[in-house]
Amino acid sequence: MPESALSDLTLETCTSIADIDRDDWRRLAGLSNPFLRYEFFQALETSKCTTEVTGWAPSHLVFRKAGRVVGIAPAFLKNHSMGEYVFDWAWADAYQRHGLDYYPKLLIAIPFTPSAGPRLLLEPELRQQLTPGQIHGLLDTLTEKLGAHSWHLLFPDSNDQKLLQHDHELHRLGCQFHWHNHGYQNFEDFLAALNSRKRKSIRKERRQVAEQGISFARFHGRDISDHVLSAFYVFYQATYLKRGQRPYLNKQFFERLLEQLPEHVHIVMAVREGEMIAGALFLAGEDTLYGRYWGCLDEYNHLHFETCYYQGIELAMDLGLSHIDAGAQGEHKLVRGFEPVITHSWHGIRHPGFREAIENFTHEEAEHVLGYFEDAKSVLPFRQQEQD
Repeated sequence: MPESALSDLTLETCTSIADIDRDDWRRLAGLSNPFLRYEFFQALETSKCTTEVTGWAPSHLVFRKAGRVVGIAPAFLKNHSMGEYVFDWAWADAYQRHGLDYYPKLLIAIPFTPSAGPRLLLEPELRQQLTPGQIHGLLDTLTEKLGAHSWHLLFPDSNDQKLLQHDHELHRLGCQFHWHNHGYQNFEDFLAALNSRKRKSIRKERRQVAEQGISFARFHGRDISDHVLSAFYVFYQATYLKRGQRPYLNKQFFERLLEQLPEHVHIVMAVREGEMIAGALFLAGEDTLYGRYWGCLDEYNHLHFETCYYQGIELAMDLGLSHIDAGAQGEHKLVRGFEPVITHSWHGIRHPGFREAIENFTHEEAEHVLGYFEDAKSVLPFRQQEQD
């Protein structure tokens, strides 16, 4: 793209979703991905989950040409690294040991959500014209203007990866475990694709959950009562409190999410003796079920696997969705038919010395991640993996 064509392209930030026209956001982000909906960010702000006080100050990117909005990206100025799932604590510690400030940093990501998807929401013409060097240059310039020390773009989809792929930029890899529907019509079809040992193991787990007197109930959208949502929120809080942490999201966020985006929200509740004992909240996109939040008060054998994974698989198939993104970490997903996938992030580090050190680290880390990815594929529990 000639520099002259960039002469009227500007990149600025808005400190509230309310400062961006809802129609512009919807035109560029669409309506299918729940984490890109205008209402999702509105719920985060109005519930005060993303504020300067929480360390998530909204700084959404707005690209303009001749004054017209031609691109946006969800972004935040951050003074910590919590809730990101691409861990840079060691980088921050190294800065501190050398008497340097690592924060604030510009984060282009979905808060508290380690799920891949579009991040640079650009008009097709602008996407075709921009080069990776130009988009990195725009982000570098904006970072300096904001007084931030680095920028970080987390979990982009394949289209954004093409635009970000630059030989001289910092690219990190990660590994998650996702479920894919390979033509299964029901849960038994999925089990039939597994090797006999794992098939028997999952059936045993599900049977043991039922033998504890536990059944399951689903709730969707506006059918989710305040009683159900309140019970779910208690379970959600418990997940964090057990680890000595405060939950990132408050009940007001979930209430606003349910009010504004009910079509995306599903809750699965575990019930025993007429009482709800555990729950998982899922968000449904165009072809993906996102397993996001889970909790329980007491421990029951295999309840987590049943509620989050097996019930999630059945829910995805009933909704006609081909993919489950169950979030970060969890090797236990692998032996339950969730397959390894590579995740990506890009980083712009202003300090030249640390940039070189971090670049060396990302290269070494990528080798380990790719090796881990290949090892994970080799132990998948599908029948074709059996050595007969």
